[in-house]
Amino acid sequence: MQSLWQDDEAQSFIETYKAQGVNEDLALRVYTTRLLGGEPRLVLHGGGNTSVKTQLTDLYGKKVEALCVKGSGWDMGVIEPAGLPAVRLQPLQALEALDSLSDEDMVNAQRCNLMDSTSPNPSVETLLHAFLPHKYIDHTHSNAILSLTDTPNGEALCQSLFGERLAIVPYIQAGFKLAKVAAEIQRANPKAEGLILMRHGIFTFGEDARSAYERMIDCVTLAETHIAQKAAGQKPRSMTPVTLPETKADIADILPSLRGFLTAKDQSGDADCKRLILKCRTSPAILDFVNGQECARYAQQGCVTPDHTIRIKLLPCLLPALDGQDIPGFLDQAEKAIEDYKAAYQRYFEDNNARFGGVKTMLDPSPRVLLIPGFGLIAAGKSAKAATIAADVAESMVEVITGAETVDRFETISPADAFEMEYWSLEQAKLGKAKEPALARHVCVITGGAGAIGYATAAAFMAQGCDVAVLDVDGERAAASAKSLGAAACGFACDVTDKASVEKAIKAVIAHFGGIDILVSNAGAAWQGKIGEVSDEVLQKSFALNFWGHHYMAQAAVAAMTAQKTGGMLLFNTSKQAVNPGPNFGPYGLPKAATLFLSRQYAIDYGDQGITSNAVNADRIRSGLLTEDMIASRSTARGLSENDYMCGNLLKREVTADDVAEAFVHLALSRKSTGAVLTVDGGNIAAALR
Repeated sequence: MQSLWQDDEAQSFIETYKAQGVNEDLALRVYTTRLLGGEPRLVLHGGGNTSVKTQLTDLYGKKVEALCVKGSGWDMGVIEPAGLPAVRLQPLQALEALDSLSDEDMVNAQRCNLMDSTSPNPSVETLLHAFLPHKYIDHTHSNAILSLTDTPNGEALCQSLFGERLAIVPYIQAGFKLAKVAAEIQRANPKAEGLILMRHGIFTFGEDARSAYERMIDCVTLAETHIAQKAAGQKPRSMTPVTLPETKADIADILPSLRGFLTAKDQSGDADCKRLILKCRTSPAILDFVNGQECARYAQQGCVTPDHTIRIKLLPCLLPALDGQDIPGFLDQAEKAIEDYKAAYQRYFEDNNARFGGVKTMLDPSPRVLLIPGFGLIAAGKSAKAATIAADVAESMVEVITGAETVDRFETISPADAFEMEYWSLEQAKLGKAKEPALARHVCVITGGAGAIGYATAAAFMAQGCDVAVLDVDGERAAASAKSLGAAACGFACDVTDKASVEKAIKAVIAHFGGIDILVSNAGAAWQGKIGEVSDEVLQKSFALNFWGHHYMAQAAVAAMTAQKTGGMLLFNTSKQAVNPGPNFGPYGLPKAATLFLSRQYAIDYGDQGITSNAVNADRIRSGLLTEDMIASRSTARGLSENDYMCGNLLKREVTADDVAEAFVHLALSRKSTGAVLTVDGGNIAAALR
């Protein structure tokens, strides 16, 4: 691992933050914290912490000794000064004289001594930073260090490798006790440049930001070099691959079923509430891991560092090898493996909760990581972001365990210790307790997603918590639209008139998110002409897009929904032409009328599987379909001005793409409505259904 310190960058941080009233100590603390946080082999997604002891001025103009320490949950890779809340140092240091301190009192003491009451909670390891005498302190969960500590002889290995440079601290859960013990060990080893926390990570110290940072890099490099020398280009013996089936299935063919197996059902049997989003990872390193002949041993020992339990639980779930010649057989075995995992988690919870007087509430027992020999791993989370975090953490787990198996044999903390961390309120606080949006954990697919109505609909569903796939015949526009919507969106090319293109796009969505919950079948285009005079070619083109395109999309989405067995929602853009045809607009209205009845047929045929099917009956929306030229043409056909045409409704108001998007969201939230048609036209009695 290389030091990334650059003098000019460090000076730039000093100058930038000086203009914001931030002193040099804190500016450099932000700089090296970002350097550490940008390296996933050191910290991931809110893990690790750093601090600096400095002087700040209080409201009375007095100089105060302060500890600026990473706020709980802040990501070191993008941290700002606000993410390092300042706490009065001396009152925290005085706590070391106490024999014991509850978590609640510790948090209260830290918050009571914040110099700004609006600051985030200081790290759960704030007291460890306070009790150590050094100015700059860095803490990471380095993969290489964990590979050494997570072995039966880890302490002796670390002592032989680092000598007096790093003092060794036995495993103790983070908090007051760990802070006291670590401080005592440091005082007994005053020349130490840092601490190794067994089964946990590494601390390094320095009187300036650069020395603390580069000591971290040096120590981690020493561990990496030791592992590499032990490997000598060879796989660990325990990872000798087993013989696997030659034929592999397309992962998209099994993800919806796996997603359904993971979904938590409430007591009423409704599986709608606790869906999970899935992310797949495969690489040579991951394949070596899952294909190893002793995978069932080393993958089932426990978490590589307690910090990971809140992301991926104590253990992954090991599934059978993926054989494309017998997908039903694979899925039967996978379902049993996941159910067995849930039952084992229930026992783990009950056994350990008894030690706490039964006061804990069990978390979702479904695994967050699935291991599949021959394929790789699948991570699960309540959103695409959470699933990505879980996947990143799982990849880190693979690297740590591989390293431990290289130097010795992987061994970690006990299930009892892991339970204390997983159910520790201070760790759970990192995940937040905010109420989830109404459509959180749902995957929404929108056709014509790069157009005005499609884009507005994507934004509206994302506001309700959905992860969204934007499909459009123009793949570049779909990707650009998704990028502008944010990280919760993805974009793919899809020609809805081509069944093969639809199937390809749906597979891409499933591979990206794990399944589909909501389809907004919106793509369309308008052809005009007197019905008795229009050519067969025009009518066939219109039916291909405005009817068959909807059917192809619904077929593919329903196949995923039925595999998931968690219900779903079909939403069709049918247009007011379906019930109130206009002059010279038959080529458009006829297939739209068929699509309205298509929507109702899906409601009839799939209602018993919890799949709703509804339609939005919109009129006169400025979009790629109703262009300025078409507005002029339709106005002329009706003998109206363009303004009167666009506001030609009972409310005399123009209807927008956002209004249509709202209607789609309303129908998605109406879980007990199906076969319905919601009119969005400002009031047009001629188009009202009777």
